[in-house]
Amino acid sequence: MREKRQQAERRGRKAETAAAWFLRLKGYRILEERYRSPYGEIDLIAARGHQIVMVEVKARQTEALARESVSLRQRGRIEKAALDWLAKNRKMDNPVRFDVITIAPGHVPTHIKDAWRPEA
Repeated sequence: MREKRQQAERRGRKAETAAAWFLRLKGYRILEERYRSPYGEIDLIAARGHQIVMVEVKARQTEALARESVSLRQRGRIEKAALDWLAKNRKMDNPVRFDVITIAPGHVPTHIKDAWRPEA
């Protein structure tokens, strides 16, 4: 069981690295990778101009499975972690967007901009 967890961890890191380079090629600056807060983790935090982009990276066998794997509960944790990061980095006034990058074998990563909006 431990070995499966380690393999999943390695696949996740590899997918996050690919997603970070993909964003860089699109003109984004990577501000933070694997930001951990008491509320949850954000895979990538990027910026383009003044906009801060919180990115969840999902690697699955198909793009459809990757899209479906971001749960409502997970989005809530990411939103709370984002508020924590914004406060610590004095970026509360910057526009913020929540994106998802899906990674599926044999496909170019898919960047889903504005994948969700926080509940008010």
